[in-house]
Amino acid sequence: MHNRRLWFLLLALIACTLGYLALGARGNWAFVLPFRGNKLAALLLVAVAVSTATVLFQTITQNRILTPAIMGFDALYVLILTVMIYVAGAQVFVQVSQIGAFALNTVLMMGGALALFGTLMLRTGGDLMRMLLTGIIFGALFRAGTGFLQRMIDPNEYSVVQVASYARFARVDAALLAVAGGVTCIALIAAWRMRHRLDILALGPDAATNLGEDPRRGMFQALVIIAVLVSVSTALVGPLAFLGLLVVSLAHLLTPTASHQVLLPSAALVSGITLVGGQFLLERVLHLTTPLVVVIDVVGGVVFLILLLRGRHR
Repeated sequence: MHNRRLWFLLLALIACTLGYLALGARGNWAFVLPFRGNKLAALLLVAVAVSTATVLFQTITQNRILTPAIMGFDALYVLILTVMIYVAGAQVFVQVSQIGAFALNTVLMMGGALALFGTLMLRTGGDLMRMLLTGIIFGALFRAGTGFLQRMIDPNEYSVVQVASYARFARVDAALLAVAGGVTCIALIAAWRMRHRLDILALGPDAATNLGEDPRRGMFQALVIIAVLVSVSTALVGPLAFLGLLVVSLAHLLTPTASHQVLLPSAALVSGITLVGGQFLLERVLHLTTPLVVVIDVVGGVVFLILLLRGRHR
C-alpha cells in the first residue's frame, strides 16, 4: 500500500514539475527552460533538505511537533547575518562572491546548529515542555540580539539584512546551486544509509541500547546531518519557518508508518509537491505575486497549533 502511495506522490510531483516548466512558456525555449529549471532545482533541493532534516530531528527528539526552525534556527540565521553585516559592513558583504558568502554562512550555521540542538537535546533529557520552552527562550534571545544590532547599523545596511532575511527562490546562482546540491546529496546519502538505525533510535534510548545501537552516537550523527541540511538550505534561499512541520505532518498522514525507508521519500515527495505545486499555482494559475513562504508559514502555523492542542488533549 505504501509503495502505491509513493508512486502516486511521485506522479503528482512530475505533473507539478511539467506544469511549472511548460505552462505559460512563451518565446525562446532555450531561455525559458534554463531560467525556470534553475528555480525548479532550488525548490526541489530545499524541499528534500528541509523534509529530511525535519524527519531526522523528530526521530531523535521522539516528537512530531518539534522542528529545527521552531527550535530557533531561523532566528539564529538572522542573528549571524546581522552580526556579519554589523562587523564587516554591507558593502563588504555584497562584494563577497556568492559561493564565498554561502560557504561562510553554512559553516557558521553548522557550528551554531550543532551547539544549539546539542544543548537542547542534552540539557532537557527528552522533556517536551522543557525542550520547547528552551527553544523559545533561545529564539527570543537571538531575536533580541538581532534587534539590538539592527538599531545600531546604518539604515542602508539594515535594508540588506531585511532582504536577506526572507526566503527567496527567484534568483539562485547556478554555480552556487551546484555546490549546495553536492553537499546536500552527501548528507542525503548519509541519512538514507541510517534509515534502519533511525527506526531503532525512534524507539528510545533504552530500547536502542537493548537492540545494540549506541543512542548517543546515533543522535550525534543525526545532528550532524541535520545541521548540514538546514544550514545549506537556509544559506541558499533563506529561512522557511513551518515548511518542515507541514510536509512531515502530511507525510505521516498519507503514509502512516514508522519505517524511515518509507517516511523519508514520502516526506521528500510531499515537500517537493508543496513547493513546486504551490509556486506553480501562485505564478502560473492564480497569477499572484504573494510569496509562497507566506502561505506556507500561515498554513504551517495552523498545523502547529492543531498538533499542539491535540497533544494536550491526549
